[in-house]
Amino acid sequence: MKKRRYWEETSEESNIWTSFTDLMSNAFMIISLLLIIALIQLFVLSQENQQSQQTPPVLIIQDSGAFKFPSGSAVLPSALEQYINQELANKIEEITAGSQAYIVEIIGHTDGQLLGERNSNLDANLEQVAKGNLAMENLEPGSNADLGLMRALAVVKQLQAIQAQGRLQDLQFRAYSAAQLFLPDSDEFAPVDRNPNPNRRRIEIRFSPLGEAEVIR
Repeated sequence: MKKRRYWEETSEESNIWTSFTDLMSNAFMIISLLLIIALIQLFVLSQENQQSQQTPPVLIIQDSGAFKFPSGSAVLPSALEQYINQELANKIEEITAGSQAYIVEIIGHTDGQLLGERNSNLDANLEQVAKGNLAMENLEPGSNADLGLMRALAVVKQLQAIQAQGRLQDLQFRAYSAAQLFLPDSDEFAPVDRNPNPNRRRIEIRFSPLGEAEVIR
């Protein structure tokens, strides 16, 4: 009789420990699952933060006020030249500090005003101006595409002059023209608008990682 009672007590105690063990095991599995979910969320947030930190901003210089180019010209206004030498150079160094090598793209945007009857001489003189053999005043635009490229080139040449003084090292500068094709903050083509619009006239500065070219034939 005593043996039976002892067996029942032992069995009951064993069942209690078994239930407790199962409970602890289930709790451990739930905690582990929650921990894995939390780690995944932290990893995703870390990747997003890292990506946002690695994505450089787009710098925009409005062609207005003291920074306004003379009509139909790509000669840098004195205020704009001073801004490039000081604030813009500092911003570019700050953005590219400790990062991978970048190509700094300078893109000239114009509004839709017609330049009138002009004969472009960029085909004959563009390379000479880019190399410094001719002054910027020697370029004559025949279209807004010409004018946007000329103004972008003027900014590039100023940045290259700063680079020759020992700053902005390991950076490549390239000049491009978007003419009147894109509105600010828009990926769509601009509508036909021949009115003066200072909001459309601008210099955009973009930073592209330097990668190996893949030639498609």
